[in-house]
Amino acid sequence: MSDPLAHPLPDPLVELIARRFRVLGEPMRIKLLDRLRDGSATVGELADSAGASQQNVSKHMAVLLDAGMVSRAREGNFTRYAIADPTIFDLCEQVCGGLRQQLSDLDSILDQGGIR
Repeated sequence: MSDPLAHPLPDPLVELIARRFRVLGEPMRIKLLDRLRDGSATVGELADSAGASQQNVSKHMAVLLDAGMVSRAREGNFTRYAIADPTIFDLCEQVCGGLRQQLSDLDSILDQGGIR
């Protein structure tokens, strides 16, 4: 288990955390990261799976690379991207768990109110 963070958070750390959330705040980037769970992929493969243009995917991959979330390696005429920081999936799981709980709570409220 990691050491607890200082409280209050130092301003430089607050900026780094906010930057990470801004990077993940774009739905296409989450879609691309999710695709990379299955293994490394080229921009063309990512574009096909995301239903986006290669130019659009390239821009998003550059942001993810700059943030240290993905890595890239040359493979012949292609560049393959892979997950460099698997902790991003921990964050996604935390968010999904929170969403599941909110939906469950909403279902209970609707059921109790006879709204369904």
